Amino acid sequence: MSAQFDSRAFRRALGNFATGVTVITAQDAEGNKAGMTANSFTSVSLDPALVLWCIDKNAKSYDIFQHATHFAINILAADQIDLSNNFARHREDKFEGIAHHEGLGKVLLLDDAAAHFECELFKTVDAGDHYILIGKVLSFNDDGRAPLLYHQGTYSAVLPHPSLHKKREDVLPEDNPVLNGKLFSNMHYLLTQAVRTYQNDYYPKQLASGLRSSEARMLLVLAGEHANTKVGMLKEVAMPMREIDQAVEILKRKCLLVEEGETLLLTDKGREKAMDLFDIADEHQAQVFGRYKAEEVELFKRMLTDMIVQ
Repeated sequence: MSAQFDSRAFRRALGNFATGVTVITAQDAEGNKAGMTANSFTSVSLDPALVLWCIDKNAKSYDIFQHATHFAINILAADQIDLSNNFARHREDKFEGIAHHEGLGKVLLLDDAAAHFECELFKTVDAGDHYILIGKVLSFNDDGRAPLLYHQGTYSAVLPHPSLHKKREDVLPEDNPVLNGKLFSNMHYLLTQAVRTYQNDYYPKQLASGLRSSEARMLLVLAGEHANTKVGMLKEVAMPMREIDQAVEILKRKCLLVEEGETLLLTDKGREKAMDLFDIADEHQAQVFGRYKAEEVELFKRMLTDMIVQ
C-alpha cells in the first residue's frame, strides 16, 4: 500500500455510505456455531438469487464459515442494537441467552429480526485482506420491521426524507374550486383522507422504534389501561385474534409484557417502551397541529372522542 494512502481516512470516507446492520450465522457439521456482526452484506443477483458478505481473513470464526455448507443473513431491526453489540464482541458463546432457532443447513436465525436469508455457500472469493462469501438464497422471510442502520460509526434509524413531506395546500390550494364541492363537504371522505395523511408520516417514526404497528398499538393500549386481555384488544387495536396472539408472543419474547392468566401486564421495560412511543406520538402531533390554537386542538379531540364513545 502507498505511503500516501491514509487507511483511517479511507475508513471514514467509506463511513459516509449508510448501511443496514446484519448478524451472519453458521454452524458446521460438528455443531460449532459462529455469529458475527457485519454491514458488508449486499445483493448480487436475482436469477439465481445470490447475496454476498465479506469476512476478515483473521476472523476467529472464519474456519466455521469456511467449512459450513450454509450461512444465514439476519437483518437486524431498529431495536436490536444490543444484538449487534453482542455479536461484534469476542465471546466464548455469543448465542448464550439469545433467542434463536435453526433453519436450513443448521443456520441460526435470530428471533424478531427484520428479515432472514437462509443461504447455501455458493462461492468464496479471495479479495485483499478479506474473503467474499457468496450465498445462494434458498429461503427468506420479511417481518416488516424497520431496520437498524449504521452511519459514520454510529447507529441510526430510518425516517422519511423531509423533502417528501408535501403540504396539503401544495396539492389542493385554498382557492381550488373542488374544495367547495360535495366531496369536500363529505365528513367521511375528509376523515379517511386525514387519517391516511397523518399515518403516512407517523408510522415510519413509530416503526423506527423496532416494533411493528400491531405491537406498538398493543403497548399503547396497555399503557393507557383501555384493555388488558386479548379479547379486550379486539376492539381497541382493530386486529384479528391471530395477529393479537402473534404480537403478544413477540412482546413477551422482548420482555415487554407478561401474561397472568388472561391478563396482559406491561413489564417495567414495556412501560418504558410505551412512554417512548407516546413521545413519538406527541412529537408528531405537535408538528401537525402546531399551527392551531390550543383550544382548537382540544375541541377537535373532544369531537373525535365523542364520535368514538357514541
